[in-house]
Amino acid sequence: MTYTIAALYKFVSLPDFPALQQPLQEYCQSHDVYGTVLLAHEGINGTIAGPDKGIKAVLAWLETRNEIGPLEVKFSYSEDHPFHRMKVRLKKEIVTLGAEGVDPNEIVGTYVEPQDWNALICDPDIILIDTRNDYEVAIGSFDGALNPQTTSFREFPAFVEKLKQQNGTTPKIAMFCTGGIRCEKASTFMLNQGYEDVFHLKGGILKYLENIPEDESTWQGDCFVFDNRVSVRHGLEVGDYDLCHACRMPICEAEKQSEDYRPGVSCPHCIGTRSAEDLARFEERHKQVELAKQRGEQHIGSSGKK
Repeated sequence: MTYTIAALYKFVSLPDFPALQQPLQEYCQSHDVYGTVLLAHEGINGTIAGPDKGIKAVLAWLETRNEIGPLEVKFSYSEDHPFHRMKVRLKKEIVTLGAEGVDPNEIVGTYVEPQDWNALICDPDIILIDTRNDYEVAIGSFDGALNPQTTSFREFPAFVEKLKQQNGTTPKIAMFCTGGIRCEKASTFMLNQGYEDVFHLKGGILKYLENIPEDESTWQGDCFVFDNRVSVRHGLEVGDYDLCHACRMPICEAEKQSEDYRPGVSCPHCIGTRSAEDLARFEERHKQVELAKQRGEQHIGSSGKK
């Protein structure tokens, strides 16, 4: 069976968002749809997976609600179900920046379509910023992009403060992220900080890789994704990266040849950082994953990637 995966989000004012939690939870489960959805005053964000009919029903249920309307949705497909539970969570933010007064429903930067992105970032006056976390940037990015070297989005305001000290608030800024949500909120933050010319890639890297031919692309490497594909390339073809199930870092084939790599237990990124108890627990989990594979089942702790 092929499962449809839908990554969805929308910044929209939801003053009564707690009232959506239980109905959405029940509706998803009644259609065999699982994953995680975040609800907050500022909108909705999540990734869900299930039968194509069930995914379509859930999206229609959300989009026909007057307070939500059309969503930004990206689809992918998998032979293995990437989720085993449905969780609808109430949050302060649907993408956590941790800065007060940042509301993309009030002000946001200029959206740039994938087909117009190359021309924009070739402008020598543009400062190009990758708003993703360091481990995501490490496996691929746009040529010439600044890496803020953050481990979480909460560190982005400190990066912007350093940028202001170096360049002031006059440069043109172009930003991008995986699917569009993070750089959309980052654009609001930068506008609040006094920047005037702020652009961001509509639909994110995934929409760019889906629509721009490789021979016209300025993207280099793979794009990390938060599902069992681990990474994708141009045309959204699945990349060669896997996950270290101890630290959740993407690892390439060369890293898997390292003496520090033990499947399900450790990798060059996390070797020496775990206790003996942790290593024993990881070893047992990996053993159970392998036994499940032999039975033709998917263990709940497995990424599902072959």
